[in-house]
Amino acid sequence: MGMLSLKRLMSTRQRERRRRRRHKVQVRNGSIPSMSKAKKDNSRPGKRFRDSWPNLPADIWCNIHSLMPMQDSARAACVSRAFLHSWKRHPNLILTKETLGLKQNACGKGDIARAFTSKVDQILKNHSGTGVKTLELDIFDCRDLDTCYLNNWLQIAITPGIENITLWLPLKYRESYTFPCSLLFGGNGSSIRHLHLTYCAFRPTIGIGCLRSLTNLYLHDVHITGEQLGCLLSNSFALKKLELIFCDEIICLKIPCMLERLSWLTVSYCRMLQMIESKAPNLSTIYFDGDLVQLSLGQSLQVKNLDMRCSNNTNFLCYAITKLPYIVPNLETLTLSSISERINTPVVAAKFLHLKYLEFFLDGDLSPGYDYLSLVSFLDASPVLETFILGVNQGYMEFDSIFGDASHMRQMSEHKHDSLKDVTIFGFCSAKSMVELTCHILENATSLECITLDSVFDANDKDDMGRCSVTSARKTGECSRLTNQMIMEANRGLMAIERYIVGKVPSTVKLDVRGPCSWCHTLEL
Repeated sequence: MGMLSLKRLMSTRQRERRRRRRHKVQVRNGSIPSMSKAKKDNSRPGKRFRDSWPNLPADIWCNIHSLMPMQDSARAACVSRAFLHSWKRHPNLILTKETLGLKQNACGKGDIARAFTSKVDQILKNHSGTGVKTLELDIFDCRDLDTCYLNNWLQIAITPGIENITLWLPLKYRESYTFPCSLLFGGNGSSIRHLHLTYCAFRPTIGIGCLRSLTNLYLHDVHITGEQLGCLLSNSFALKKLELIFCDEIICLKIPCMLERLSWLTVSYCRMLQMIESKAPNLSTIYFDGDLVQLSLGQSLQVKNLDMRCSNNTNFLCYAITKLPYIVPNLETLTLSSISERINTPVVAAKFLHLKYLEFFLDGDLSPGYDYLSLVSFLDASPVLETFILGVNQGYMEFDSIFGDASHMRQMSEHKHDSLKDVTIFGFCSAKSMVELTCHILENATSLECITLDSVFDANDKDDMGRCSVTSARKTGECSRLTNQMIMEANRGLMAIERYIVGKVPSTVKLDVRGPCSWCHTLEL
């Protein structure tokens, strides 16, 4: 909308200039009388130009201006007095290298930092300080920026009415810069809905309890203690989403019961964390990545989605099947990632009675001879399971191959999985127990509609299993790199599928088999 109005304005000016040039030529040629001889009227060029503007209130022009990208807004302010006025109270200050037109290949990092500092300083000093809704400030490359500049910029932009604050700081600021919490006191903080801070210290106190509109809080590599975070959370009644990444000072994360709107919690790589205690009654999604901690979810009945990736814990699948049915009994989707499984998954009495989607990633060290068929325990514990995904990193495989001994294939006919419809296995190999698991599913999942077997595990491409050799155009470097050993095992996995599985696929089930890329995954001599 904004750019269309601007183009119309520029087109009007260009037409007016052409008309005036034609008029002068005609006067000199004598084809029409000059203005001094012509009958006077009210069609003066200046008046016509002023009348060419749409007769809109100033607030409408400000709204048009606010909808433009940052660079277009600045350009419009250079050619329009109305836009120049609205530029001084522009609501969306998105100040990054990209929005300011600073290209890395055009000058060195030092030049970019100086140009960035100069432009941002000029923009904010010329801003009226009113009407700001969004401040996004990315100074990641300005490693030597004087913090006085930063504090001045924040003081100008953080005013009553601001809703979104995003601050990307250089890594070195993590130890030396403390976000000025005093700017959030009073009316300045009451309208903030989104607060995103990285690489700094953030020390809220009891007096900061004015963030009553805060719905999203994102802290990445921020120095903040559990008590200080509690001061902030205790009065953030509107909070819906909380994300904590690399916040190493937090030992115990306590989420109070008054956060009735909180539905999403992300806790990732908070290395000193020992416990998560949540009393939020409507928390429905939890994403956790790091060392296993004590979970105390007092009102966990609403937790429907759980994604846990434990990077330093052995036998995490054993923990998950024995503990999680009691901690989060109403799960509907569960994603688990383990780096070390030394024992097989046990059979348990506990059930995930509502679980419909189950995803495993075994992305690390498995004991030689790990029994993939033992994962049937999870299928048995999930009576309404519809989707099952298993990913196994081929770089850590040690197993007994089915080509060594295909006799005595185990069967577990007493285990039925009547709701299972869709199964996918990434990193399918020739391990005998993996072939047994696949055959078991084909024989006992009575509602199965589709099974996908991919002999390559690519964690970055697990959603669409793309291979550049099967796309419409070759894209060099799209496929993950595999060692010679991984390529050979992937091909053995395809042979195992052809020999032992294809013949057991019911006619009602669609089988999709994927293998190595014919361009990227070739053996190196």
